[in-house]
Amino acid sequence: MFEKITSLWSSKPEPLYDPTNPKLNPLNPQGLKPCCACPETKSARDDCFLNASAGEADDKCKQLVQNHLACMRGLGFKI
Repeated sequence: MFEKITSLWSSKPEPLYDPTNPKLNPLNPQGLKPCCACPETKSARDDCFLNASAGEADDKCKQLVQNHLACMRGLGFKI
């Protein structure tokens, strides 16, 4: 009975996936945080939304959003 309890206490927990940890995520060797990753695509996306009218922003900026998502996923972020 106590063997089961001891084995539960002594087992090491699995490390949580952290996309900013280069040891856990080789796709992000610099350890960038989401706020600092992909500045080029992020800036283009943000500028598009700021300069487009509310009605046309969804269609006009769709490709820029997709480019930014692809960049983030390329760095190992799960979004």
